[in-house]
Amino acid sequence: MMDWYPLFNSLRIAAISTGIVFLLGIGAAYWAARAPRVVKGLLDVALTLPLVLPPTVVGYLLLLALGPRRAAGSWFLEAFGVRLTMQWWSAVFATVVVIFPLMYRTARGAFESFDETLDQAGQTLGLSGAYIFWRIRMPACRQGILAGTVLSFARALGEYGATSMVAGYTPGRTATVSTTVYQLWRTGQDALALRWVLVNLALSAGVLLAVNLMERKEREERKWR
Repeated sequence: MMDWYPLFNSLRIAAISTGIVFLLGIGAAYWAARAPRVVKGLLDVALTLPLVLPPTVVGYLLLLALGPRRAAGSWFLEAFGVRLTMQWWSAVFATVVVIFPLMYRTARGAFESFDETLDQAGQTLGLSGAYIFWRIRMPACRQGILAGTVLSFARALGEYGATSMVAGYTPGRTATVSTTVYQLWRTGQDALALRWVLVNLALSAGVLLAVNLMERKEREERKWR
């Protein structure tokens, strides 16, 4: 009988990470899209770097920052009795770093294609900056932002390298679908590993199907406007 904890843990980590990245990515993308060219170039390099780094390198750097023998990790351990590594929430740290560039890049592209005259018109009418952002800019850019959110979630579901280094593999505690597949394969349990692979494929296909349906619905709505 299959233990469904890895699926629950993967969905939990992916959902939390995507929520965090949604807010951070949109904020960084909005600021970068309006920044001077030189600043934008530097931001792109810094914020997109995890996209091109091997996940194991990201995991190693996180261990250097959050490990129990490092400043941040030892302080949390002494002050709160909480380890920042080898826990299920440790995977959230790793996943956020890995998927952040996907959200940032797609959101920034969407913001750069936004018609700024709509923003200026809103200011002329006396609308607040928050109202313009959430009620005018975000709906106009929702296609790109939706794509970034879905890509981030899908990538979070399949994250292995950084997660395995920062959170490890403990059945019932830190196990995810990806780490479970590897451990089952390593111990020769190919049949069970294949089941988890099929579960992951079905889940990923379901996410992509939902996105396609949403895009089709939006195209139909635009057609009738």
